[in-house]
Amino acid sequence: MRILIVDDSAVMRKMIRRVVSLAESNVTEMLEAANGVEALSVLETHDIDVLFTDINMPVMTGTELLETIAGNARYDKLRRVIISTDGSLSRREQAASLEVRCYLEKPLSPEVLKDVLTEVV
Repeated sequence: MRILIVDDSAVMRKMIRRVVSLAESNVTEMLEAANGVEALSVLETHDIDVLFTDINMPVMTGTELLETIAGNARYDKLRRVIISTDGSLSRREQAASLEVRCYLEKPLSPEVLKDVLTEVV
């Protein structure tokens, strides 16, 4: 399984990467992007199975990224997971309309992430 971690914080990307590693999942490759524009570039050149994205990022937000790929047949099988500090009801409702499979709030535990990876695969 190949995942893409999208977050403007390098520290957060590293932490998510570490949590994924500790989750003992069948992840074979982890790619990273610092914003939605970079994520789109990665999505164009790699077959990604699971997308983990933050919401609040400069250049292109996670919401804008999800809106861009929503409805595009190329990404029909892409499992979308939001990892954000913003867990408001309005954000969660918006995520549901953008084909998001799971909405996680930071900070994460390896157990929760392992469960999510198992669920989305």
